[in-house]
Amino acid sequence: MSNYFLGVDTGATKSHALIADENGRILGFGEAGPGNWENVGWEGTRHILDRIIARATASADITPSQITAAGFGLAGYDWPEDRQPHLDIIRNLLEAPFEIVNDAFIGLLAGASQGWGVAVSAGTSCNCYGRNPQGRIGRVTGSSRFGEYAGAGELVSFALQAVARAWSKRGPETRLTDSFVEAAGAQDAEDLLAGIMRDRYDISAAHASLVFNAAKTGDEVAIEATKWAGRELGGLANGVIRQLAMQDLTFDVVLSGSLYKGSGSLKETMRETVCQVAPQARFVRLIAPPVIGGVLLGMEQVGLSTPDMRLALIEGIDK
Repeated sequence: MSNYFLGVDTGATKSHALIADENGRILGFGEAGPGNWENVGWEGTRHILDRIIARATASADITPSQITAAGFGLAGYDWPEDRQPHLDIIRNLLEAPFEIVNDAFIGLLAGASQGWGVAVSAGTSCNCYGRNPQGRIGRVTGSSRFGEYAGAGELVSFALQAVARAWSKRGPETRLTDSFVEAAGAQDAEDLLAGIMRDRYDISAAHASLVFNAAKTGDEVAIEATKWAGRELGGLANGVIRQLAMQDLTFDVVLSGSLYKGSGSLKETMRETVCQVAPQARFVRLIAPPVIGGVLLGMEQVGLSTPDMRLALIEGIDK
């Protein structure tokens, strides 16, 4: 009799479910919209989880009652008070043993060769989780209001501040001014800044590529912005490394998220920042879908060794 393992990855824009057997063969997949309870509410989260589990099990030609164990990476699961509402929802959908973690954590499982290390997620915003060889988990708050910056949204805000400083002659001129003026459809820098203040124009995380493009042309302000982001992201990793006493260990730092596609300078600055604290850290770009980490988390619930299984799952996805 086969064992079936479910992995789930919910996010602010889309959610995935994946089913594999004990040999790492991919059997089923389900996809739907956002599942973060902070965006869609608890009923919305229940609906999305129900939908993607149903789609994945139908794709695998099994029923939910046949699932052996499951792992859930859940956007919006940030604090202990968020645990019980998620557990209540999932227990009404699934009879199998399962574990829930923040969605940034399953990126670590999907990308770290040893099953432990540190993962730094950087997309619209940023987050960082880690696990040491003893299984202890470290983390940051995942909130910019607590000074954890350097997602695309914060990078663009940093760049806009530089544009404002250039306009008021408090800082150097930058190509970012013309880039943002053109992107917004503004007349000039003054119109851009006034329009942003009055909500006529919207320069957001989606415009992070403009910062990277300006940096590639040699714009010093844009280059400093990307280095600033690298230092901030490296600082998140260093905090988790210290929490878990991993400074002298060799481990993977998993880079997960779209921001890492934009700038080699960002990644190099991040590497330099982390290696000051953990000189043996290895940097790996997450290529596999994070939902694979959910499957591996499910396998851990029944005592399966997951580092070797990770490679089988990645090969199965590639096929």
